[in-house]
Amino acid sequence: MTPQKSVPPVWFRLPPGFHDIGPGDRAALNAVAESLGSADAQQELSQLIDGLEELAGHSVVHTAIGLHPEEPSGISTSLFSLTVRTAEQPSPRTTVARAALGIARSPHWTNPIRRFIDLSSGLPCCLVAGTILVPAVEHGLFQARVATVHPDGCHLLVLDLTSSSTQHADAYTDIIEAVAHTVVFSDPSHRPETAAVASRIMEVLL
Repeated sequence: MTPQKSVPPVWFRLPPGFHDIGPGDRAALNAVAESLGSADAQQELSQLIDGLEELAGHSVVHTAIGLHPEEPSGISTSLFSLTVRTAEQPSPRTTVARAALGIARSPHWTNPIRRFIDLSSGLPCCLVAGTILVPAVEHGLFQARVATVHPDGCHLLVLDLTSSSTQHADAYTDIIEAVAHTVVFSDPSHRPETAAVASRIMEVLL
């Protein structure tokens, strides 16, 4: 769920392996780094929290880190974020279309794919995914972004999933699309969870 009271309520589900994290977790992460006895770990975690604090200044209301085993040994990491902005167009479809075009036209993208997603809510939704080239980063990053709107018509929602593990691009694309299908705007704990919502998350884990 979105934590800030200044934005409309939004609920969604992330698959296993994703862990909510935010600027308020700095003390806990510092404690973990200290227990590892690694100066490099402390520096990297400090940079991570600094980055999350910067994201908060760009209308990002929720962040989570994905940690998944990678063969033969190791961990594939990713960053999920949810951004909520005021819609600049009266038409929801125009809002989503312009947001998707703005994302896809960024000069940092390399051959992005674009497609519409049919949500059970009927709200307009578009996915853009591909490799982005970031200055000072040797290898490209994979990023998948989903743009949709809140039913109030006044807010644009953008779901992001970013990872340096570009070899898992298809899997990450499936994950962000599955998460988009779980987005609801009323507290799901007050009503039975539908089979469709549960299955979308399970599909990406099989």
